[in-house]
Amino acid sequence: MAEQFGGEIINCDSLQVYRYFDIGTAKLPLAERRGIAHHLIDILDPDEPFTAGEYARLAREAIAAISARGRLPILAGGTGFYLRALLDGLFEGPSRDQALRDRLGARERKRTGSLHRLLDRIDRETARKIHPHDVPKVTRALEVCLLTHRPASEVFRQGRDALRGYRTLKIGLLPDRDELYRRLDQRSAAMFAGGLVDEVRHILARGFAEASKPFESHGYKQALQHIRGELNQREAVFYAQRNTRQYAKRQLTWFRREPGLVWLHGFVDTPGIRENALERVAEFVAGREAPR
Repeated sequence: MAEQFGGEIINCDSLQVYRYFDIGTAKLPLAERRGIAHHLIDILDPDEPFTAGEYARLAREAIAAISARGRLPILAGGTGFYLRALLDGLFEGPSRDQALRDRLGARERKRTGSLHRLLDRIDRETARKIHPHDVPKVTRALEVCLLTHRPASEVFRQGRDALRGYRTLKIGLLPDRDELYRRLDQRSAAMFAGGLVDEVRHILARGFAEASKPFESHGYKQALQHIRGELNQREAVFYAQRNTRQYAKRQLTWFRREPGLVWLHGFVDTPGIRENALERVAEFVAGREAPR
């Protein structure tokens, strides 16, 4: 798309923003980027905090700069919350309260699942929208409730700063699930075979703590467990594969709720998919795309 339509690519993957995390994020090597500018990749050290709001701000700056050069901004990646923050904006909630977060974290460590149960009592509407295992989102929702003395669902409905001045075309790939899972299993195994554990050792050797945010992701978490001796290599691959499949399922559920998203039924290498996508972009750029 970038080659055909004079585009530049903006990363929309929450892990590819981190330096040194390459194999487990399937980060495209510089030599394979065909001279096309890629933005918001390798912009943070692993221990630097980063929020969806900060992503939205940086992505909007990149979009404006690319547009000013007369080129086409193309977002690529599957972090739905980052995409939504960019396009729809985020609510103006209270600032982070680290002391409160520490207390909530201690409570969750003492009794797993207790934070989601607490949120369900305080704000059932928000609790139903957050998976019980998604502790960071549960923690933020509780933080909003406790600091504003209002349900987070009520605060979330306040006005948002949506992206203005642009038309958007959203394209998603929807392959056969069994084949998707097979490819995910294959890719997870290939990452371990391709040096994922050594990559983790090198990151740790740079002085970054095991508690750094990107180490929580699938593959890296199991590689850490292998280094600690908690899992053997075969077990590490097994759990990385299982957790990746579960994440893909949640990801599909999220994007099925994304308004206006055009689904192409297959992988990028499925016959006709690439041509279909390019045709839709051509119609979009020409301003004659039909409502879908």
